[in-house]
Amino acid sequence: MMSSTASPRMDADARVWALLGPTNTGKTHLAIERMLGHETGMIGLPLRLLAREVYDRVKDRVGTMNVALITGEEKIIPDNPRYWVTTVESMPVGVPVDFLAVDEIQLCADPERGHVFTQRLMHARGELETMFLGADTIRGRIKDLVKGCRFEQRPRFSELTYAGSKKISRLPRRSAVVAFSSDQVYAIAELIRRNRGGAAVVMGALSPRTRNAQVALYQSGDVDFIVATDAIGMGLNMDVDHVAFASLEKFDGRHHRALTSAEIAQIAGRAGRYMNDGTFGVTGQAPALDEEQIEDIEEHRFDPVRMLMWRNSNLDFASLSHLFDSLDMPPPAKGLMRARHATDAAALALMARDPRVKPLATGRDAVERLWEVAQVPDFRKVMIDEHASLLANIYDHLMRNDGASPGRIPEDWFSSQTKRTDRTDGDIDTLASRLAHIRTWTYVANRADWLEDPVYWQGVTRAIEDRLSDALHERLTQQFIDRRTSVLLKRLQQREDLMASVSAEGEVMVEGEFVGRLAGLVFVPDPRAEGVDGKALRAAADKVVTGEIEARARRIAAAEDTAFELTEHGRIMWESAAIGRLIAGGDRLSPKVELTCGEELQAADRLAATQRLEKFVEAHIAKVLEPLIKLRDADDVTGLARGVAFRLVEALGAIRRDEAADDITALAQPDRAMLRKYGVRFGAFSIFLPALLKPAPAHLILLLHAVFGSGNATIDLPTPPAPGLTSAPTEDNVPDFFYPALGFRVCGPRAVRLDMLERLADAIRPKIAARAELGHGYGGAGFVADADLMSLVGCSGEAFDGLLASLGFKPQTIRVKKMPEAKPVEDAAPAADAPAEAAPDASGEATPQPASDPGEANPQEATPQEATGAPAAEETATTETDPTAKPTTAENAVSETEIAATDAAEDASETAAADDANADDDGMEEIVLWRPVRKNRGPQGPRSRAADGEPNARTGGGGKPGGPTRGKGPRKGGKKGGPNAGGKGGNKGPRQMSARPPRSDKPVDPDSPFAVLSQLKNKS
Repeated sequence: MMSSTASPRMDADARVWALLGPTNTGKTHLAIERMLGHETGMIGLPLRLLAREVYDRVKDRVGTMNVALITGEEKIIPDNPRYWVTTVESMPVGVPVDFLAVDEIQLCADPERGHVFTQRLMHARGELETMFLGADTIRGRIKDLVKGCRFEQRPRFSELTYAGSKKISRLPRRSAVVAFSSDQVYAIAELIRRNRGGAAVVMGALSPRTRNAQVALYQSGDVDFIVATDAIGMGLNMDVDHVAFASLEKFDGRHHRALTSAEIAQIAGRAGRYMNDGTFGVTGQAPALDEEQIEDIEEHRFDPVRMLMWRNSNLDFASLSHLFDSLDMPPPAKGLMRARHATDAAALALMARDPRVKPLATGRDAVERLWEVAQVPDFRKVMIDEHASLLANIYDHLMRNDGASPGRIPEDWFSSQTKRTDRTDGDIDTLASRLAHIRTWTYVANRADWLEDPVYWQGVTRAIEDRLSDALHERLTQQFIDRRTSVLLKRLQQREDLMASVSAEGEVMVEGEFVGRLAGLVFVPDPRAEGVDGKALRAAADKVVTGEIEARARRIAAAEDTAFELTEHGRIMWESAAIGRLIAGGDRLSPKVELTCGEELQAADRLAATQRLEKFVEAHIAKVLEPLIKLRDADDVTGLARGVAFRLVEALGAIRRDEAADDITALAQPDRAMLRKYGVRFGAFSIFLPALLKPAPAHLILLLHAVFGSGNATIDLPTPPAPGLTSAPTEDNVPDFFYPALGFRVCGPRAVRLDMLERLADAIRPKIAARAELGHGYGGAGFVADADLMSLVGCSGEAFDGLLASLGFKPQTIRVKKMPEAKPVEDAAPAADAPAEAAPDASGEATPQPASDPGEANPQEATPQEATGAPAAEETATTETDPTAKPTTAENAVSETEIAATDAAEDASETAAADDANADDDGMEEIVLWRPVRKNRGPQGPRSRAADGEPNARTGGGGKPGGPTRGKGPRKGGKKGGPNAGGKGGNKGPRQMSARPPRSDKPVDPDSPFAVLSQLKNKS
């Protein structure tokens, strides 16, 4: 920046000329040649990236000691340089040179930087020759401001044509994609990496070292694409054939605005170098250009620049107020417009109000130093307040001694600031942020009078910037360049054959690069190998992949069963890979196999592998479900027993007793013994094979149900209860077969394992029988739910109550005599049954199961309702459809005589409670007695009789024997011994039973739920 004492030449004594025209006209090249033709020279360039590029070219021509480089944060100044290469802002215009050139002079109209270019246009001159380079749009303004300037027009070497809109994945090779934010640049680079092998990244925020390394990747052909900001529009020389705009808007510092046709042309002009034609277009979300705009760009016809930005460069540093006044001076000539306050002016205004700065900024030197500090660029691109705060700290250190004698920045403070950035770990954004910070300190170090040893600190900051630049280049390369795909594409473009192989681990390699893997019989390509090169890579791998898959199929066809594994999801594994899955077959025990393979496998090999897997599945089912398979194939199971066996096999090992009530009732003892021989257990609630309750067969049965029910095993099933659990809370939205397949029965809020449910029935039975024999003073037929019962099914409280209710019991709170203490074990009568045989439960342990004589009832197979005291009678089974509804199933279906006995017990208990209400409480207790639920009366209300005296067939019941329907009118003689008591102490006369005559000629079902109680009744 010129001071107030500079006296630049504004006349035409020196040769001043302007070389104007579109891009690719050789303007910058000509300026360099003209400069080198003089003894001394200087060229100002719009970007430090371009300045660095030109510096490298010039020093290669004249030697390092003859050329200087000056940018905002970089100064390379030999002792006696002949040529100066600088950015426009950093031009030392007080240095006399024979030749002076300013590139991209049309930037005089730029709202942010234009005032600097205008100052150079009006005041910067070479002693012998001055040259301005730029677009023809500024011709009129130069003619008005620079008298005697002559103009020369240069045509473009190659043609530039519009290619329309293309997807990023279909852009031609050697393309540059232009975006206007770092986020957009990174996103596009990542997309190109996935589809095309990778892209170089160039942004103005990168250090020259990083930018040059990225450009070198592109120029060398390692990648065919470059993603950049509009920085490439300012003279960067690259071999670009096509420029694609990902956006047609940019943020100019204040708001987003559309690009002008001239700006589009400036960037698009990078396409086509020297005599090679170029194209431009749009990509991504950018809208297509209109016809008029396209024609203007192709013909290089643009509206002329009308106003140039201007700011007074002859500043008054007498005081802060004088400085602000001089910055606000109006333009001196027509066609100039006062520039809006740039970053330096905004930072100055904020610092002037800072309480640390204001007392120090008194006097010309202090004010001038404040302005120098304000011109430190905002490399970090932070809020202006934060930037001004940092500058105030720098100024405070510089002025700490006194305002008249400026000091130096303390080295310990400066060192602490630089050390914060001296780290190369982190991602791209972290490294870019550190680079922005170190650039600030590099700029400060290049102010010779701000540090005690500026040369030393310039070396320190340069070394840190180089390390960060190299690390950032490495991260960019790792992130946005897939070298493997890039190399493969090169080979494919050269039409060379690619070598492919398959490793022992199934990795498919092409030219030593991983392109996918074989998982079983399927080739899984590497996602990074997809895109336009995917077909070529697959073609190179197909030959070796097909051969390997065929060899694997033949190995599968010859493998032993131990080589395969069936998972709980129905997949068949081989060498840790899924090669097939189960699908529905003719029945649940005969699923089919669907081979998991690609199109590479031929039909014959596919069939052989499929048949081998089906044989494995058949053998696996036969092994795990051996008891069920033996029952299915048993030749000695005949007659009605064969029908029961068929139902068990069809249900895969367990059926509800109520669902087969008629068949079970009709089974003779020889038939039962025949089924027991194959492991069938006749329980109170279920007919099942206990051996299938173990985890392995249970899980396989669940899988077979799922496959048969859905066609395959891909349905989502909840996690089965853990092995060893006797019950578990039920889950909603599970398939109907879920709990039965696992050997559980849903009982209210819980699912209970079948063998434990039978143990519960076995435990309930003696409790009911004991109270039934003691009489109604003890409550009669029923039982008390105690801890022993609850422990069998692993639940208590409401859950256990709900379980009992679902089994056909209802609670009744009554007062009864206290039960007598149980006799010692040694006094108990010996069991009449034969020695027990062991039946395995779900955990594999043996469960005692008394053997039964063919002519006797098996106590283990009777239901708890036997304890009601009712004589044996035939029952009509009904089907349970809702476990929460009033039970009407076979196991709790109650005969007419049982209803009578239960009603009598209830009546006696109620009467006894009424008689003893005022009696002494000694020997009495209040209990909750669980009783069997009486038979459902049907929708017609109270039980009724048919006209012929038989029970109403539709309602399924009749009136209470020996009297009117219960609840009709007042009860007479209800006390013990009365005519209507219905108990043992009642009327000894014959009880009339007109509903159904006795059938003493029909044998009692030995497995009937009431057989034992019938025997107890007969004993009394």
